Amino acid sequence: MKIALAQMAPVWLNREATLEKITGQVEEAAAEGAQLVVFGEALLPGYPFWPELTNGAVFNSDVQKDFFAHYAGNAVNLEDGDLDSLCRTAAQQGIAIYLGIIEQSADRGGFSLYATLVYITPDGLIGSAHRKLMPTYEERLVWSPGDGHGLRVHSLGEFTVGGLNCWENWMPLPRAALYGQGENLHVAVWPGSQRLTEDITRFIARESRSYVVSVSGMLACNGIPDDTPHADLMKAALKGAQPDEWLADGGSCVAGPDGNWVLPPQVGTEGLYYVEISLDQVARERQNFDPAGHYSRPDVTRLKVNRKRQKTVRFSD
Repeated sequence: MKIALAQMAPVWLNREATLEKITGQVEEAAAEGAQLVVFGEALLPGYPFWPELTNGAVFNSDVQKDFFAHYAGNAVNLEDGDLDSLCRTAAQQGIAIYLGIIEQSADRGGFSLYATLVYITPDGLIGSAHRKLMPTYEERLVWSPGDGHGLRVHSLGEFTVGGLNCWENWMPLPRAALYGQGENLHVAVWPGSQRLTEDITRFIARESRSYVVSVSGMLACNGIPDDTPHADLMKAALKGAQPDEWLADGGSCVAGPDGNWVLPPQVGTEGLYYVEISLDQVARERQNFDPAGHYSRPDVTRLKVNRKRQKTVRFSD
């Protein structure tokens, strides 16, 4: 199977312009024969870089409120069909997509935001939407904790694919939840840095005896639009940085089921990177270690997973 890694910068915090750029990447990947294209964490409409640059922990700050309102205004509402055009493109091109979005949900009030990894099938259907279980560090000032509803795998060609967001990939039990469903192609999405991807990608591949595809976003200092609220504060915090210096510089890579690089980390360049993978390589490595098969002991240790979508209210009429 041929996979495309779309390492790209968003039109930062602009949902419609970023979606147009993503659609172009999907069409190009499909034209090159890819069956799956993967994009970075929170790419639509972008990763929240501002808290660490603008005193994000100051309580009741008008600056932070302005940033958040702008972010929420460009977030993705799946129920309202904000990804319908991308789903149509997937169906027209016959390609599957993993995409990191910032999601807002009407059934949670419509304003709290989730870092969500969406899987779109080659038929153009949303197969799963996994909300990041635990935002990391300053992300907790912007994103809400998710739930287990999206801990699901999908059949794609000969493979069974699943995915997690960023540092969720360091969480043993969510990984185990995917392994236990037969995952043999793991997708990990990131905001963008080789230091994030270079260790965990090979580690998960070796642990799971699966292919691991890590895809990162990018953003240069000059990628902060002037019409972003308080853009001047962000740029002042970056004073001394070169305009083309990276806030997120990529690091997309692929490891094989033996833990060796299929594609080493790619840094500092936007573009589509392609790899071809074979299920035979998974079978070879599962011969001596299969984490959910012969090398598991469910009579001794088992994992319980709650996949209900969290809701504040449940009605019985």
